[in-house]
Amino acid sequence: MALTLKQRAARTRPLRTRSLPPMRGDAPGLLLAALGVAAAVGVHAVVPAVPKLTAAVVLGMAAAHLPGLRPVVRGVARSGLSTAGKRLMRLGIVLLGLKLSLDDVLGLGWATVAMVLAVVAATFAGTLWLGRRLGLPGDQPLLVATGYSICGASAIGAVSQAAGSEEEDVAASVALVTLCGTLAIAVLPLLQQPLGLGEVEFGRWVGASVHDVGQVVATAQTGGVGALREAVLVKLMRVVLLAPLVAGVAVVVRRNLRGAAAGSGGGSGGAENSVKAGSRPTIVPLFVAGFLAMIVLRTTGVLPERALGLAGDAQELLLAAALFGLGSAVHLPTMIRTGGRIALLGLGSWVVVAGASYAGVLITT
Repeated sequence: MALTLKQRAARTRPLRTRSLPPMRGDAPGLLLAALGVAAAVGVHAVVPAVPKLTAAVVLGMAAAHLPGLRPVVRGVARSGLSTAGKRLMRLGIVLLGLKLSLDDVLGLGWATVAMVLAVVAATFAGTLWLGRRLGLPGDQPLLVATGYSICGASAIGAVSQAAGSEEEDVAASVALVTLCGTLAIAVLPLLQQPLGLGEVEFGRWVGASVHDVGQVVATAQTGGVGALREAVLVKLMRVVLLAPLVAGVAVVVRRNLRGAAAGSGGGSGGAENSVKAGSRPTIVPLFVAGFLAMIVLRTTGVLPERALGLAGDAQELLLAAALFGLGSAVHLPTMIRTGGRIALLGLGSWVVVAGASYAGVLITT
């Protein structure tokens, strides 16, 4: 019996199978970042001395170089990992403000506040100068100076947003600052007795010289409860300075862009139009305004301790995901090519921040 045209078409039409739609866009990278955070939490649970954020950076670097994961990290997951390194970093920085209270910071006394300001200024200026003299590429001198002087990877992420830094520069700077901060956990407690530092003095020295908040806690707790309290307060005073530093960087970037536009088009060319179109960063980025708002909210005392605890957990997980994303952007062959110079910058900056903070502690206590 002859088949109709409709029946023939039905027989030759390929069978449709139901399947889950492939993940596109940022989803694969964000999923990989979430798995990296879970692994970092596991590492911290097994080895409590290793902070979650440090583990996240190292795991991100490992994922970028393992033969099985490398094609995924560089391919389908790259977009999501970059999003984690930028957007999740901003959210984490906003929540970081809930760890700060203006009352606690002012309770340190004006002498300690002045000491922290002097240490931050000396570390930032000294590291920036040395990085430029060593000829490090891109924004690496600026980002390393920011990480050492303020609060490690979180500060690097904030300033890189305002400066529009390349992802490679951000990743290399985060890797260096994380490595040196991790070494401080082992080195600084060994120096407490030889330097003749009591609990209070040791805590303030750690708070003024160690980079990341988690690394400060891990280092200072070896000196006792008093050392831990002083270290956290001094460290949070440094974190407060993140907002004016980001604003200052944004002002400089705007000025440089305006000068470049004037030089290329005489005030009416394409570069000038691009600046007017919105390429200039705002003086106070939205996430920094959110950071300041969270400080004010914490100072009011309206949030219960449970809410603050949940916000603190969320902040750490967000930053861990962001640091996993940044760690995955580290390209070790590139770092090796500038390894000697960037290692020298890390060592020099370490000497500056440790020496300046030690002198400041002796003067003010």
